[in-house]
Amino acid sequence: MRWVHRGILITALVLLAGALQAAPLSRARALQSLGQAEPAQRLAGLDRLAEIGRGPDADRVAVLLADADPQVREAAAAAMWLIWSRSGDASIDARFREGVGQMQAGALDDALATFDEIVRRRPAFAEGWNKRATILFMLGRDEESLRDCNEVFKRNRLHFGALSGAGQIHMRLGNWQQAMDFFQRALQVNPNLIGLEQVITMLERRLREKARQSV
Repeated sequence: MRWVHRGILITALVLLAGALQAAPLSRARALQSLGQAEPAQRLAGLDRLAEIGRGPDADRVAVLLADADPQVREAAAAAMWLIWSRSGDASIDARFREGVGQMQAGALDDALATFDEIVRRRPAFAEGWNKRATILFMLGRDEESLRDCNEVFKRNRLHFGALSGAGQIHMRLGNWQQAMDFFQRALQVNPNLIGLEQVITMLERRLREKARQSV
């Protein structure tokens, strides 16, 4: 009987160890994983924060945008977008998803109405302002889009999407210096933005040519 009991105990311990291993990371453990030496551990933390992370966690995740591992850098950017997309209010988050679907379907007027409601009901939610800024840009309403970008920056200084978006608006308006400034700020936050360095180089060249012509 002793050996039967021991066998049952060993089986139970194995099952318990497997269950503990499979248990999802808590938010605190996920944040702790971001500082681990192994890329796999950092990735596990990022994956979990992409699921449950809160607004302030994005600042911790942003550090990994400069990680040595390219997979970690990519996962960090994706996690930040998902964290930013949570308002903390289930009804607002449902409207947010609806608005994003409208944007993807090209129903920009409907999407604009949805995000008008979101920023009115939840003005502290930076991503609501960012999505409305994107819609206004797509509608050619550049000055209004820039105003919404400024609202994003008041609430989220690391929003590389809004920074690069403001740069695109200024470039479309011919404000090359302002465009370059915003692109540089975006690149400082997220050095993985593909093609932005080339755009900055092009703007620098245009500004030099403009300076020579004005002499």
